[in-house]
Amino acid sequence: MSLSRRDLLKMAGVAGAATFAPALTRAQQLEKKDVSIAVGGQALIYYLPLSIANINGYFKDEGLEAKIIDFAGGSKALQAVVGGSADVVSGAFEHTITLQSKGQFYRAFAQQGAAPMIVLAVSNKTMADYKSPADLKGKKIGVTAPGSSTNMMASFFLDKHGLKPTDVSYIGVGAGAGAITAMRTGQIDAIANLDPVISTLLKEDAIQVIADTRTIKDTKDIFGGNMPSGCLYTSQKFIDANPNTAQALANAIVRADKWIHANSPDEIAKVVPEGYLLGDIELYKLALQGNMEALSKDGMVPDDGPQTALNALAAFVANFPKDKIDISKVWTNDFVIKANQKYPNA
Repeated sequence: MSLSRRDLLKMAGVAGAATFAPALTRAQQLEKKDVSIAVGGQALIYYLPLSIANINGYFKDEGLEAKIIDFAGGSKALQAVVGGSADVVSGAFEHTITLQSKGQFYRAFAQQGAAPMIVLAVSNKTMADYKSPADLKGKKIGVTAPGSSTNMMASFFLDKHGLKPTDVSYIGVGAGAGAITAMRTGQIDAIANLDPVISTLLKEDAIQVIADTRTIKDTKDIFGGNMPSGCLYTSQKFIDANPNTAQALANAIVRADKWIHANSPDEIAKVVPEGYLLGDIELYKLALQGNMEALSKDGMVPDDGPQTALNALAAFVANFPKDKIDISKVWTNDFVIKANQKYPNA
């Protein structure tokens, strides 16, 4: 039985969805075949669905020529799209809210992560005597890039323990070998980063974990609810002008989400570029296993996720205009609902 447009809108559960619903465009032509996607640290497991969609040819299957542009952190990828040098971001969900607070309307339309996957840890070299979050005052915390989701998670953790973002110094260290080197050499006292960076440092006994969002339970404990993370997002203007292209992108990501959960860490490690492994395939597979729960299974944003993200932003951004944010305009499940209909299985 085919679904009516009204049925699709009901399923989406998003206020105002009728203004941009893709409306059964499966047989229609793509408005834009060449699409550039900005990402901040593609080798991270956080962005694995993007990599799998590209490696397995899912973008090409949808008629897309996807060019992935890698940056040092999510905030840099965001700047690329806002500046016009990329079409879409594969990045943190909460950036859509930050952009709206500045009068810029961007919308997440395909989820890659069900939890942030960010770990905050202290150095066993410079903070061997760490006892409580208060010990972080005056310390240097390495993040992928200032303003990125790693920065937000660390600041939110500090806020919950009575510290202000200005009580520490945030240092951009990237999301790969540079971050590991910064911790090894004592350039930073703590780190907010993701796997495989975190697992590498744990294996070396270089860090002590003090906050972890690689599981749904820990994420809810830290943020107070489901916290959506990696996603595809772009401007509302792009979605309005290219609904078929947005649908094709969502199809590829949902297919990748499902492929990841249908395959073992062994199989996944075989297909990713060697550079993702950081020289230790067994460690990478262990990191995959530890993050699997935090990777989306179907591309859907949880109903309470957008509000959790808004609450987190308001908790650490000074004078954040929380009451002026229309949360319904920063996300939609419309495209992934259709993608799941097209690809019900991996």
